[in-house]
Amino acid sequence: MEAQPRLYADDLAMCVLCGGCKAVCPTYDEELSESMGARGRVRLIRELNAGRLRPSEELNERLFSCILCGACSGACPLGVHIPEAICKGRGMLSGSDKKRKHVRSLLKIATRWPDPAFRAIRMAKHIVLPFLFRHGMIPFVPELPDAPFRRSEQVLRVNRRRGRVAVFTGCSVNYVFPHFGESLLNVLRRFGYEVILPKGETCCGAPLRNLGLEKEAADRALKNYRVFSRLKVDAILSLCPTCTHSLRIDYPRLIGKGLDRAMDISVFFADILDKTSSIMKSAVYHDPCHLRYNLSVRQEPRDIIKRAGLDLLSADDSGCCGFGGPFSLSFKDLSVSLRKRQAERLSNSGADVVVTSCPGCILQLGQEITDRPVLHLIELIEEAYCLRTEQPSLLVV
Repeated sequence: MEAQPRLYADDLAMCVLCGGCKAVCPTYDEELSESMGARGRVRLIRELNAGRLRPSEELNERLFSCILCGACSGACPLGVHIPEAICKGRGMLSGSDKKRKHVRSLLKIATRWPDPAFRAIRMAKHIVLPFLFRHGMIPFVPELPDAPFRRSEQVLRVNRRRGRVAVFTGCSVNYVFPHFGESLLNVLRRFGYEVILPKGETCCGAPLRNLGLEKEAADRALKNYRVFSRLKVDAILSLCPTCTHSLRIDYPRLIGKGLDRAMDISVFFADILDKTSSIMKSAVYHDPCHLRYNLSVRQEPRDIIKRAGLDLLSADDSGCCGFGGPFSLSFKDLSVSLRKRQAERLSNSGADVVVTSCPGCILQLGQEITDRPVLHLIELIEEAYCLRTEQPSLLVV
């Protein structure tokens, strides 16, 4: 852990401030201010790291206003990993950042004792959630299920086993969208995969890193690594690109080792799903930032949509939805502006349904797009290959 600040400082020193990152930064696109763009933030972190700039409320706002989408790193000709620098900078500022103090405290409690926290919120949801919303601690009041997806360690066996996979559930699927998890189990078993839901999974750590809580994020990373690295499986699947990115890419930076078998479902199913009969609907796909920029997955979801029998339309551009986890709490106006812009792009495609691969994007876009379904890719796969004649279509509002 001690070597990481030096490596991150060396990475910062490589930056020549060319501005390539600024051109693709969604917050710069909204604000048109140098310090609200990727290049400006890199310069600020460099000065902070060198001791020439001291923590302040204004500096906190600039560094915490980054949505951590990852678009900037792909645009950097020298390969500087700007989101990593942002996370390290936030770690240096977390002690002076009073604005997000209570969010940090709640997040540390919720990720350490997630099931009790869920039960407490569920029991008092008509009081707790509106209170959190009124005080700006959540961007909207989500619907909560009666029970989380994971209840205990499970091994779901099949008669003719094609392979064996583990599922990393993630907090959003576990506590907000458990039906996504059920859809994944249905599809995996339909194609002959034994599924393991291991005991001991915890938060992937991404929300903690987002708020500068590096030590707590590393603690969660170690716990997850110990649980999943011992499993003899073909793949570790997640329905959340942020979780997959954390397991596969962030963990080596945090704890020196990652889970190489972690992958997005679209990559896993890319060579498994055959073309099926037409659903006679059109779809447009929204690229989650962490899937597109950090995991370099773009074509596989689109291929699956077409194989599932939908007419795939294109939007003007695939932009950021503006969710970004804690970003949507601290920078509500920016978040809403990005959300409206992307929702308009997707709606203008004229598609019957919007498909994406991220629970966070669904939470965000669902606030804006109400005239047509906004589905997770796994729901579409389940309908096309498992449920076509068994229940009403998910593709109808």
